[in-house]
Amino acid sequence: MKLNIKLLLSASAIAFMSIGSTASAQDCPRGDLDDRFCDADGDLIADIPSDAADQLDPDTLIFAYTPVEDPAVYKAAWSDFLEHLEAETGKDVVFFPVQNNAAQIEAMRSGRLHIAGFNTGSNPLAVNCAGFRPFTIMASKDGNFGYEMEIITYPGSGIEKVEDIKGKQLAFTSPTSNSGFKAPSAILKSDFDLLPERDFEPVYSGKHDNSILGVANKDYLAASIANSVKSRMISRDVISEDDVITIYKSQTFPTTGFGTVYNLAPELQEKIRNAFFSFEWEGTSLEAEFSKSNEGQFLEMTYQEFWDVIRKIDAANGVSYACQ
Repeated sequence: MKLNIKLLLSASAIAFMSIGSTASAQDCPRGDLDDRFCDADGDLIADIPSDAADQLDPDTLIFAYTPVEDPAVYKAAWSDFLEHLEAETGKDVVFFPVQNNAAQIEAMRSGRLHIAGFNTGSNPLAVNCAGFRPFTIMASKDGNFGYEMEIITYPGSGIEKVEDIKGKQLAFTSPTSNSGFKAPSAILKSDFDLLPERDFEPVYSGKHDNSILGVANKDYLAASIANSVKSRMISRDVISEDDVITIYKSQTFPTTGFGTVYNLAPELQEKIRNAFFSFEWEGTSLEAEFSKSNEGQFLEMTYQEFWDVIRKIDAANGVSYACQ
């Protein structure tokens, strides 16, 4: 499968033109990054522009969290952290409730999003096409991190193992989602010789909570989902643990990557990093929500190392990070 960012972000073509293309005029190494960026140090993410004239220092910072569920849930969950971010940066911070992955990437690429958490599968597109510089993920208090892709069904569906999906329906979330599309597509093909359209009917729910609720309510026979989202929905009594059955569980993948757009002023980027790592979780709205999936701190990471397995899955699926 070839994902073309132009198709995903077609609505933003005009906005893209407003962004400077200093890097495109430079003779610099960039690997798979868009022509607007440079990667002189080879860490696979866009370098911060060396010319201060190309750097941003806005009075108001825009923050968005990956749209895995209803954005209204996460506006409240992130409120205490965003207050801390305001105190650390001296800036106003606004929560931007994006509705889908493409809109989130578009917002950063067009200069309307400064700080974000992109879901696992969207990180490579955000890095290569929007200049996203991820540096942290959520982890448990003892340092464990990540989630697994699960294929779920409901009791009495007639599906007891992965092979039973043949001739039936499987719900994905969106093509940019790792656990909602990329990982299951690669695994179903390599381990079970199952291909969408040929062997089963693929449908798309848009979000993980839609897929999980769809299975629990018997609207979908089966779905591929991130089990961290399922855990939080069970903890909030949105579904019962007995509503769904897991028939496949993958290896552990990195969870949402958090970071900044590449062209924020370096001093501001450093303040934002410090805000993540100095945040005290105990008793906050962030802890109240994400402790449901056993997360309680921000762990420093590098995109080059932590997203290696995701880039390999993309390669296996024939995904191209084409930005134009």
